[in-house]
Amino acid sequence: MSLKISIITATYNSAGTVFDAIESVNNQVYDNIEHIVIDGASKDDTINVVKRVGKRVSTIISEPDNGIYDALNKGINAATGDVIGFMHSDDIFYDTRAVEKIANAFTVNGTDSVYGDLEYVHKSYTNKVIRKWVSGNFTHDKIKNGWMPPHPTFYMSRKKYKELGGFNLGYKIAADYDSILRYLYKGEVTTTYIPETLVKMRVGGASNRSIANIIQKSKEDIKALNNSNVPWFKALVMKNLTKAPQFFKK
Repeated sequence: MSLKISIITATYNSAGTVFDAIESVNNQVYDNIEHIVIDGASKDDTINVVKRVGKRVSTIISEPDNGIYDALNKGINAATGDVIGFMHSDDIFYDTRAVEKIANAFTVNGTDSVYGDLEYVHKSYTNKVIRKWVSGNFTHDKIKNGWMPPHPTFYMSRKKYKELGGFNLGYKIAADYDSILRYLYKGEVTTTYIPETLVKMRVGGASNRSIANIIQKSKEDIKALNNSNVPWFKALVMKNLTKAPQFFKK
């Protein structure tokens, strides 16, 4: 029997982009998908859009929450699949076989997690690539040099989420980085790299919206690195420096 892949979409006033995200899941050729939408009590048309087009959506939870990481934790708790991943409300899969590639990587490699490459795209023109994040193969030592996989491409077994926990709500911006450090570095979760673009992500993430957010993210990155016993200075410097070449990999 094929692996059941749980895909969690967190929304809040996302009516402008959620249609594309939902359709991106709908159009996957892989059959065994559980799509869960966790909404933060949106005041716009988000839920109506989800109900209208979400033919693979099996669970909708709409209630006030404490931000995106709280919503994603609710999704993890609601998931029943073998594998859990995230399709944010302003992201889309690169092609219709992305989930199939993810499931195959788990099956062939017997791994705890997989990840791939990511394209940052224009918020209105998703075929216009702004930056391409080519992940490369994982090694434990790369974490010390600021490496991490693009979180929207990261899928991990539900068993490991139960064992290691979800997102730490003490972080407002860097809980995804903290989780990767806990899983791949501290928790020694096994992982497999898929050398293909799996997800397109619209530019304009929370961590880069202002100088204040960039400063807060750096502080949270340092906290996360310290909590996983990774020397923070080199990792933080290299984490930022290695982003520059991504603007030329289009």
